[in-house]
Amino acid sequence: MSVTAAAVGTELGVASPTPIQLAQWESWINQALYLIERRYPDLEGLDPEDVDYVVLQAVVAHATNPKNATQVDVSVDDGSVSKRYASGFGRVTITDDLWGILDPEDDAEPTGAFSIRPAYAPDRPAWY
Repeated sequence: MSVTAAAVGTELGVASPTPIQLAQWESWINQALYLIERRYPDLEGLDPEDVDYVVLQAVVAHATNPKNATQVDVSVDDGSVSKRYASGFGRVTITDDLWGILDPEDDAEPTGAFSIRPAYAPDRPAWY
């Protein structure tokens, strides 16, 4: 797999990342690869370009919003800060749509309580 901290910096638009940022990004890249290896122990069976894309997108998403905050309010007059979190992961995560890229067969079948599949066949007139 060929995702590097420099590629993460490029995706984020950071021209000169600090050594701490580079170390963080390398750590997050390793964490994303770990998650993929936990689900798919045989990484050689996966498309390397897909793995690189999924790792890059997961790391960039985490670097953009590492604490997964959905709303941050800062009141200067009061001196108060409020944060609201969507799920509170605060760690590198791979979303379902990215997992679907790695294994399209997992994404092929609908999931949930039920599925509605129309089975409409148009009526044909008698003269056909």
